[in-house]
Amino acid sequence: MSQTIFLKNPAYIVGSFSVAGKREKQGPLGTTFNITEEDEYFGQNTHERAECEMFKMALEGAIGDSKISEDKIEVMLAGDLLNQITSSSFAARDFDIPFIGLYGACSTMALSLAVGSLLVSGGFVKNAVLASGSHFGTAERQYRMPLELGSTRPPTAQWTATGVGATVLSDGAVKGSPRITAVTFGKVVDWGEVDVNNMGSAMAPATADTITRHLRGTKTKPEDYDAIYTGDLGILGSKILRKLLKDEKINISKVHRDCGEMLYSEKQNRTQWQGASGCGCSAIVLNGYIMGKLQRGEYKKILFVATGALLSPVSSFQGNTIPGIAHAVVIEG
Repeated sequence: MSQTIFLKNPAYIVGSFSVAGKREKQGPLGTTFNITEEDEYFGQNTHERAECEMFKMALEGAIGDSKISEDKIEVMLAGDLLNQITSSSFAARDFDIPFIGLYGACSTMALSLAVGSLLVSGGFVKNAVLASGSHFGTAERQYRMPLELGSTRPPTAQWTATGVGATVLSDGAVKGSPRITAVTFGKVVDWGEVDVNNMGSAMAPATADTITRHLRGTKTKPEDYDAIYTGDLGILGSKILRKLLKDEKINISKVHRDCGEMLYSEKQNRTQWQGASGCGCSAIVLNGYIMGKLQRGEYKKILFVATGALLSPVSSFQGNTIPGIAHAVVIEG
């Protein structure tokens, strides 16, 4: 059974916006984000409230970029890493838009694009706004250690990105707007990883599974895409992914790029080890760097595969393994 859904009516990306933190600004993609903030609190008094503020900024920015008035946006789909997705749902209080909360861990940007595009393509809504984000200060202390401890980070660790990306989908195109033409929902895959500081290893098998099923289900090859972007596998996870796909006789090395591997510079990764992670990682890379290439016509067709580790503080403290998930979206320029 094919896991890929082809959209008879494409969903057009008519608005996008990215908000990022200081560390992300210092990286090689820093100039591609709409707003970068030196203050990690974004004018608030806690990191959690800062994350809510980032969501509001990104959602307002994407709606403004779309030139569609807020009262014409029929649904908001958003999610984050915090317990009960409080950042996105609390931010939604400030908008007069029906809200659907989504949780796919760091795969949430692709999940929201997939679900939103089906709603638009199916004629259920004309316009939808989507968002996904994270903050280093909130995610690290929820999933790992309190920041005050200054704990040593092992070589397999990644750095949770501070950022929120938002997208507006519409059933009507504007000049130069990219479009979503197919989505592949992934399956939960668990190969037994238990280390909360090794997200790349936990997520790579699910990513390989989704990409394999997508290529075989669509009868396409890696070279049919200008790029295949994965979301925050990091340096180690990307190596594992390419090895797993090579075992399936699939070679993506010429077209593969990973958002987590791209977000920080080599110099930054000497202290952050494997690169970036978090819901905001692939969200800001997509709505900044990748969207720019699509809009300029540098890409004709890409496969965006955001990845997530489906753990919780409770499950990890009880010694459970870490399941992975990956969803794929075809975006054409």
